[in-house]
Amino acid sequence: MSKPFKLNSAFKPSGDQPEAIRRLEEGLEDGLAHQTLLGVTGSGKTFTIANVIADLQRPTMVLAPNKTLAAQLYGEMKEFFPENAVEYFVSYYDYYQPEAYVPSSDTFIEKDASVNEHIEQMRLSATKAMLERRDVVVVASVSAIYGLGDPDLYLKMMLHLTVGMIIDQRAILRRLAELQYARNDQAFQRGTFRVRGEVIDIFPAESDDIALRVELFDEEVERLSLFDPLTGQIVSTIPRFYHLPENALRQHRASASYRRWRRSKKSWPPDAKCCWKTTNCWKSSG
Repeated sequence: MSKPFKLNSAFKPSGDQPEAIRRLEEGLEDGLAHQTLLGVTGSGKTFTIANVIADLQRPTMVLAPNKTLAAQLYGEMKEFFPENAVEYFVSYYDYYQPEAYVPSSDTFIEKDASVNEHIEQMRLSATKAMLERRDVVVVASVSAIYGLGDPDLYLKMMLHLTVGMIIDQRAILRRLAELQYARNDQAFQRGTFRVRGEVIDIFPAESDDIALRVELFDEEVERLSLFDPLTGQIVSTIPRFYHLPENALRQHRASASYRRWRRSKKSWPPDAKCCWKTTNCWKSSG
């Protein structure tokens, strides 16, 4: 649920900061597309922007040129807005080897990558926050410029659960499977669910420390609870919950790449060769 942005700081704007805040806010209210805030290192530029966010109460994306600076800004924004949704969105690859073709040996090298699961979880958390709330600050690297798909399609893929709704247990399990959640009654981890009678425990893909318990009475959702997956202790009861697809973003990128490949193939020479593998494509003539 959205809350007003509440700036947490023991300091007040001073020096040139009040004037900078005022002019930035006026520019935003006037619809200016570009503004520049100048200042030496340590002059409080992040604090200045945090004041602008708190005053205007607008969802904000902060773009950084690299992961190191993004992590620094994320930590600072978390301190300024502890009661709001401050999210982190950077590339989730620890290692990435693009596909390649070596003509001298007629060798095709497949794409290879290693995904950081924790960063993937934080990306999903950022996506969910943007869909559900307005009190959001997303700190991102340049990876955020790549499209993640149609937001309307993404919303349709989500599983909506509400206390009192009528839904069959099999229907919930089927939807979870469609969202790429795996049933695992032994090892309960992110992106899995388990079933015990009329109780379904789900570990959301976007969470690392909170799971959801769905208690059914016949075909009615009787109770929704958030609990600690390590201890099983109930943290709170909630009226509704929305489940994100576990890996729909990667699936969407694969399908989008395939559509681009199909379109580009129409312009290839008649004697072109192609090898399609997942999202990899190589073309050569002769």
